[in-house]
Amino acid sequence: MTYHPKSDFLNVMIQRGYLADCTDMQGLDERLMAGVVPTYIGYDATAKSLHIGHLLNIMMLRWLQKSGHKPITLMGGGTTKVGDPSFRADERPLLTPEVIDENISGMQQVFARYLSYGDGATDAMMVNNAEWLDGLNYLDFLRDIGRHFSVNRMLSFESVKSRLDREQSLSFLEFNYMILQAYDFMELNRRYGCALQMGGSDQWGNIVNGIDLTRRVIDGQVFGLTSPLLTTSDGRKMGKSADGAIWLNGEMCSPYTFWQFWRNTTDADTGKFLKLYTELPLDECERLGALGGSDINEAKVILANEVTSLLHGVDAAKAAEATAREVFEKGGVGDDLPTLVLEPGEVAGGVSIVQLIVRAGLAKSGKDAKRLIAENGARMNDAPLEDAGLMIDAVALAQPIKLSAGKKRHALVKLG
Repeated sequence: MTYHPKSDFLNVMIQRGYLADCTDMQGLDERLMAGVVPTYIGYDATAKSLHIGHLLNIMMLRWLQKSGHKPITLMGGGTTKVGDPSFRADERPLLTPEVIDENISGMQQVFARYLSYGDGATDAMMVNNAEWLDGLNYLDFLRDIGRHFSVNRMLSFESVKSRLDREQSLSFLEFNYMILQAYDFMELNRRYGCALQMGGSDQWGNIVNGIDLTRRVIDGQVFGLTSPLLTTSDGRKMGKSADGAIWLNGEMCSPYTFWQFWRNTTDADTGKFLKLYTELPLDECERLGALGGSDINEAKVILANEVTSLLHGVDAAKAAEATAREVFEKGGVGDDLPTLVLEPGEVAGGVSIVQLIVRAGLAKSGKDAKRLIAENGARMNDAPLEDAGLMIDAVALAQPIKLSAGKKRHALVKLG
């Protein structure tokens, strides 16, 4: 028999498509109905920004807070020093404490857009697991915590098993990660009454470990809930574009580029993404997702505006839409396009068009830029670029130049 939850939060998770699995649906539902449930998701500080791949779980924390519960964003100041091996083919590069602190600072800017932090009962908290992990005594930790873990069971988890099945090395350092994550859950329960851990479905084994450890050591009842690992309808991992990750920090990915990513959603994904990444009512998401023909494009514009407004603000979303309409519908040059500004000294002897395409972010390398030109995929001021040897000087830059890669990616080049 299918369980029908009473709590607002679980209903949102199910109806909007956030739920992959739950360790005890009925028990969690009852706990959610009984009062405020502090809930955490952990984020290792492996980059200066979060990316679109993190956005699903950030939206889960946002809905949690809107449903009257308390989000905890756990920053992995300690665990980042080890690195999560889950479903990775290789070991993460080790980062210095200074780089980790810098990355956490960049990630904090993103969370503040989605969650309300403060000292109230349902205000979000930001916690760093370095607080308790950095000072651990190794022998005490092995004796008090390590004895609760079965290596046989740890080897059976899919995240570890898949690595070993491919005969790829798994270091002892990485193998300890799941013990540290389990310890985090127990420590958050002990310190802050945290009763729920959420994460992607690849974190299931780590979450279950934390539930078991909390029960064994401090006799606490806690729960786990996972979200599906999303891929787009064409099979790509969510958050990846032709140019790599789509970052959530504005200085690493402009609001226009972010907006354009969502506007380029495939028809088949539009309804699903409206449910997951916006707060539009469910019936409106379904209506927009069911549109056919050219009408679905307006649904994609609404998707792009809603998602961009949450992260960058309404004004940034409106500016991005105005630029897109100017560039795509009128063939003009929009004010909000990503812009490469050159100093006069850089173009004194001329600068190659290939170099400009790379520096404008439209190709990863000179080789890619030359291939783009050879395959008639590059345009300058909407005219096909045919000469990979073309040099651009200050005279040519008297007016800004619009460069295009394909039909959807554009950038401006101008003199400072």
